[in-house]
Amino acid sequence: MKPLGRVMATDYLTANHCPANVLFVARLTKGTTPMILVTGATGHVGGALLRHLSVPARMLTRDAARALPGVEVAVGDLADPASLAPAFAGVEKLFLMDPVFSPDGTRNAVHAAKEAGVKHIVLLSSIGVTLDPLPLLGAEHAEREAIVRDSGIAWTLLRPSHFATNTARWIGELEAGRPVVHADGDARYPTIDPADIGEVAALVLGGGHEGRAYVLTGEEPLSVAEQAAVLAARLGVEARVTGVAPEQAERGMLASGMPPKLAAAIRDLHEATRAGRTGVVTPTVRELLGRAPRGYADWVGAL
Repeated sequence: MKPLGRVMATDYLTANHCPANVLFVARLTKGTTPMILVTGATGHVGGALLRHLSVPARMLTRDAARALPGVEVAVGDLADPASLAPAFAGVEKLFLMDPVFSPDGTRNAVHAAKEAGVKHIVLLSSIGVTLDPLPLLGAEHAEREAIVRDSGIAWTLLRPSHFATNTARWIGELEAGRPVVHADGDARYPTIDPADIGEVAALVLGGGHEGRAYVLTGEEPLSVAEQAAVLAARLGVEARVTGVAPEQAERGMLASGMPPKLAAAIRDLHEATRAGRTGVVTPTVRELLGRAPRGYADWVGAL
């Protein structure tokens, strides 16, 4: 087995997309060349988007030490409105991915976009906004969607399902011989590789998708036990899985220091998943990209 590459931090159904608010300013390489601002550039989705845009870039980060090689750096934060004006100067299109469990960063970004004359916003949202009843995470993303839709700027909404990268946190447990502890029951749901989301984002930023909302999923529903088996086989270890109730999972998250609002939202997500509400499969990625989405085994195989 080849050595596993470095795996980035966990995303919870787009609740927290990357560890810091990071922006890149770039130019599209096809057709016209409007300036485009990409947030979350050090995360899974933003990084994949940039790989599909051969572009010069400017990076806005809260920590200059996180600068990427060969990238112009500006220090700022979506939570600090005054820091955004330089990053938005001359921008015509925005890919918005707000990792904080609050709508304030989205609100600040939209205000800066309006001031700068941005013409199109592509928002990374969540499949949670489509569920009925609306889970807590879905409500959080629905509020962000409303801010973008009410901005007067043309918009496109991307609503991905469970990220395959969520399971990266299992690697250490499996390698140590410990079980994967989860609260999803026997539910089966499709994961999506964030690289596919990034590729879709690059496509819709090219134009022609304004006013559309896309639910993005993989095409192969798998249970946690089935996912763990695939990952354990890649690691060359035994797959062990232990199920707990969502309430027990929430108590563990609180004990680890997770903010109560976020812990409650993740518990709510587990409950929706156990009920089969996040198991929807859509053909959207295939229709947009002209190929099948990468399956969970594909993502694991690329580690």
